[in-house]
Parts: sequence; structure tokens; C-alpha cells
Amino acid sequence: MISGMGGCLPSRVVDNDQLATELGVSDEWIRSRTGISTRRRVEPGMGTADLAVSAGLAALESADAREVGMVIVATTTPDRTCPSTAPEVAWRLGLGNTPAVDLNAACSGFVYALTMASAQIRSGEQDSILVIGADAFSTIVDPLDRNTAIVFGDGAGAVVVRHGDMDEPGAVLATHLGSDGSGSDFAAVAAGGSRMPRPDDTIPRQLRYVDLNGRQIYLQAIRRMTASTLAVLERVDWTTDKLEALVAHQANQRILDAVGKKLGLPGHLLIGNIREVGNTAAGSVPLAMTDAASRGAVDAGARTVLTAFGAGLTWGAIALSWPDLRPVVHAPQLRHPSEQSCPAGHS
Repeated sequence: MISGMGGCLPSRVVDNDQLATELGVSDEWIRSRTGISTRRRVEPGMGTADLAVSAGLAALESADAREVGMVIVATTTPDRTCPSTAPEVAWRLGLGNTPAVDLNAACSGFVYALTMASAQIRSGEQDSILVIGADAFSTIVDPLDRNTAIVFGDGAGAVVVRHGDMDEPGAVLATHLGSDGSGSDFAAVAAGGSRMPRPDDTIPRQLRYVDLNGRQIYLQAIRRMTASTLAVLERVDWTTDKLEALVAHQANQRILDAVGKKLGLPGHLLIGNIREVGNTAAGSVPLAMTDAASRGAVDAGARTVLTAFGAGLTWGAIALSWPDLRPVVHAPQLRHPSEQSCPAGHS
């Protein structure tokens, strides 16, 4: 069950007026296509680990926990290609030699990570796990590409998962995951991996940043999130009219509205914060949950589905009862490479 929840957003706010000037479009043009008014972006020198540490600390504080058995960081934008980001995050949280691992399922990363954490706990392998979704997606977006620059923001959200009873608020009841590698080129950064390892000036600009096939992503996201939601509803024997909240990946307001329409859900059951923070990739779902919990937008125990779709292609859904807890939000905590202490103060 989810026993703690927290989030972190960079302080830098980029509004539509700024992007409209830079990209030669208008505020209305951006809003009509995305539903986004503002998004947050990291400052130079700030990385995904800084966001993840702060969100993780917030979730631990929310759960009143000083330790967990494992840390999973879902991200597509690790601080470095090697090593993974999670061990540093665990260290900075003062969690010592706790096992820690990155998971890359793009914007579905948090749903994948929470599914795997829940399975670890149900198996008895772990008693508690810190699950973090964190991305600094602005670092892989071409600032001159109006199709991506207007959509993505940076941020991190986290939850603490522990053993609990199935009838408790926060219980994870069922999960569903899927993938389709035939669509791997629909959203991708071509350079920087083993196939094209030199993302420098010798590589064409468009290959160094995320490239989206907008139409395919739009159609696939609606189809996959709708189907995955229906699949997980069937596993818990809920009908759509019994669903009390849907937290879908905050990809684009048009996608969210289309998924809600296909499921026959009224607008007030679609939980989100895309207008204020944009698409924060793996941070999207936990940040939307944190925002909703902070506002008291969903009652404890409410029948809830989390669903997400991401590059890969990947998708998934989780049925749970809405947790009864107080979320915490922290500002990013920066660490200089030479620093040897644990700045989160959790040691």
C-alpha cells in the first residue's frame, strides 16, 4: 500500500508568452494544442538526481519513514549514461547500502516501477520500497522545436510502498503492463546510445533531441491507456461507472479528454495538473497524485486507476484505493560533485 507521497518541482517557471516569443507562435496556439499554460524547468547544472532526492525525501517525510528496503528511480533522463542515478539518490537520502536501481520505461516509468515494487512486497522480498518518477526532460528537448518545447516540463514525484491490507486506503489492488517495440521510433532520441554514441556537433541536430511522431503518439496513447484501464478494471471487477478517479499520464490535455470520453467518465473524475506543469514524463503521475492529495480532490479509499503511456512503446495501469495521507513537496536539493555528505539529512 502507498503510505507516503511527495513531489518536487524546479522553481523556474516558463510560461506560454515566453515560448510564443521564442517559437513564433501564440499563447492561444499552445493552449489549444496542449492545454498547458506553464511548465517548470531545471536551471543549468541541475539534474534528475536533484529532483529525485527532493521528491524521495518528501515521500519519506510523508510516510514518517527513515528507511526503506529498496529504491527504484523511473527516469529517461539519468544524470549520466553510466552509472545509474538511483544509487546516488539512495546515498543522498542517507539510505546507505539500500539496493537501488533505475528503470526506463519513458513516461510509463512510474507505473512500471510501482507495479514492480508492489510485486516485490507481495512476494515478501521487501517490506517497503521508495518509488520515484523523475525527469528533466527539457534537457533532451530541442528548444527550437515547437512541437516538443511547448509540451515538456521537469519534475519528480515519489511514493513509499509498504505491506498493508487490501481493504486499507492506499492499497494497490491490481496492475496491467504492456509494450510494443514496433513503435520504438515514434518517440525517440536517436543519438547518445550504443548505436550512435557521439551526440555532438557531428550528429545532425534533430538526432540529438527527442523526436515525436505526433499523430502516432496521439492515437497510440489514447488506445493504449484506454485498453489498459479497462484491463485492470476487469481484474478488480470494477465497472467504469464505479470508478471514482482516473490519474492518467499528463501528456496532452486533448489525449486526456479523449481517454476520459472513451471510458465514459465525467470530467471531474479526470485528475491532473498538466495546465500548470506540462508533461513531466515519469514524474507526471505521482506529481498529479501529489497535487490532488494536497487539494483534497479525492476521498480516501476512492476507487482509482493510474494509467500511463510512453515511448518504447510502453503502457500500463494500476487499480488502487486512494491513500489517506498528507503529501509533502520540497524544492530541489543540489549537490556539488565534490560534496561528500548526505545533504538530505536522512543519515
